Amino acid sequence: MSEIASRNANAEAGEGLFKELWRRFRRNKLAMLGLAMTVIIILAALSAGIIAPYDPIKQLVWTEGSSAKLTPPSMAHLMGTDLYGRDIFSRVLYGARISLQIGIFATLVAVAIGVPLGALAGYKGGIYDDLISWLVNVVFAFPFILFVLAVVSIFQNPSLYLVFVAIGLIDWVFICRVTRSQFISLRSREFVEAAYALGLPTWRIIFRHILPNVIAPIVIQATLGMGGIITMEAGLAYLGFGAQPPTPSWGLMISEGQQYIAQGKWWWSFFPGIAIMFTVLAFNFLGDGLRDALDVRQKR
Repeated sequence: MSEIASRNANAEAGEGLFKELWRRFRRNKLAMLGLAMTVIIILAALSAGIIAPYDPIKQLVWTEGSSAKLTPPSMAHLMGTDLYGRDIFSRVLYGARISLQIGIFATLVAVAIGVPLGALAGYKGGIYDDLISWLVNVVFAFPFILFVLAVVSIFQNPSLYLVFVAIGLIDWVFICRVTRSQFISLRSREFVEAAYALGLPTWRIIFRHILPNVIAPIVIQATLGMGGIITMEAGLAYLGFGAQPPTPSWGLMISEGQQYIAQGKWWWSFFPGIAIMFTVLAFNFLGDGLRDALDVRQKR
């Protein structure tokens, strides 16, 4: 009975903590805006096959000899068409899938590398901390975009999987530094020293007693990093090292349409650029809101 009561008490405490965090998060107007924007982006990406009025790859040709190429925004094509007669609105919707896939999977790669290394450096210290800190400084010293370009350019036809792995191999340093600093501050706390004095194995101290207290900062850093990853993917696609034609990628669409801006055909590059800005702002607002809600100094 006492075990059941303890579980119920823990469940009630967890529910109360969640309500408190949600209350503080909800007070932040920009955080709520970021959450709404993120939900809209995810729903648009998941339902692109339903919402998109046209095939994002198929070229459109109108009847009676008229062409659908580079037509301005209209009721038939909300964002116009590109040089190949493809509907830009449909391509922007499907491009959200590409950006979110790379953002999520690159973040998972970064977390899978950065968390173990940061935990090892922060908990063990000594030679482990020196070696991992040296590696982090080396990666920081090397220009990020050049490293990703070097990795991607080795392969003649880089796939999306290679792109998110290459970006994850760069982004892990941010996760590693956050994890390391948190482990350094927690390893000397009383509950960790008590677990160590009881003779608990290292892996249990790390995963049972320290890591649960480090999850929140890691989630915040990963959320804030999503915007940078999406921007980096768009930059790679713009340079021709990301998604390849005819894949509907935002960066690739900007690259293809830039030469027509001077001719007044602004919509080809404009709407993908707005999509990138909207997505980056959404994750930045959401990450800032999570950071403020989880910061105990914000509690009143």
